[in-house]
Amino acid sequence: MIRHIVFFTATRENREAVRKGLSILTGIPHATRLEIGENVKTDQWDREVDIIVYGEFEDEAALAAYKAHPDYEKSTSTVKPLREMRIAADYDTDRAVKTPIR
Repeated sequence: MIRHIVFFTATRENREAVRKGLSILTGIPHATRLEIGENVKTDQWDREVDIIVYGEFEDEAALAAYKAHPDYEKSTSTVKPLREMRIAADYDTDRAVKTPIR
């Protein structure tokens, strides 16, 4: 499984519009799970991130199909001018460290 995680920051005035624009992604059928969440900002060191996209995909092909969907472009073109920072990461859960490395 591929996990797709994207972090966004936005001005207070734009946060709801960014969240609404990102919500378009939830209509794309290629994810097994897709959530748009707001950071509750309880971390003691870093509270910069405002909105998170969290997705799970069966494989890299499903993630590629998600990114090729017309609603992905619609969401991106809506959100890009409104957001400040965007950081994305994808990883394969089969290769993830799940126990202490000794």
